[in-house]
Amino acid sequence: MVEWVGVAIGKTLEDLRIYRAAESLCDNIWHDVIDWERFARDTVGKQLVQSSDSIGANIAEGYGRYHFRDDIRFLYYARGSAKETGFWLRRAQNRGLIEPKRCSGFIEGLTLLEPQLNAYINSIRRKANETHVEN
Repeated sequence: MVEWVGVAIGKTLEDLRIYRAAESLCDNIWHDVIDWERFARDTVGKQLVQSSDSIGANIAEGYGRYHFRDDIRFLYYARGSAKETGFWLRRAQNRGLIEPKRCSGFIEGLTLLEPQLNAYINSIRRKANETHVEN
């Protein structure tokens, strides 16, 4: 069976470790932001939740695309959303909305996710090249 970033090809989206990690990260961020005061939630909070949700959403959208190039494009969007999430996390910490230790945990999660995204992109490129050569 062929491995594709630690997951056998042909399994479901939910079998992708990177997708599950993105889901966990955005759900944990949501649980923090939901308790913020209205102004903070409406400004920094909404941006933070949207950018963190966008990581997993873009992984999912790319996974559902037929062409490798489309999948990779959405993974680039996911990578950009990860960078944006880091920006909003730092804003939240600097503005006293999130504890530094909690913020560091989220940043660490992003730091682990980014090389996984790169590895996933590279694995799709390899698969695209193998498929192109075979056809």
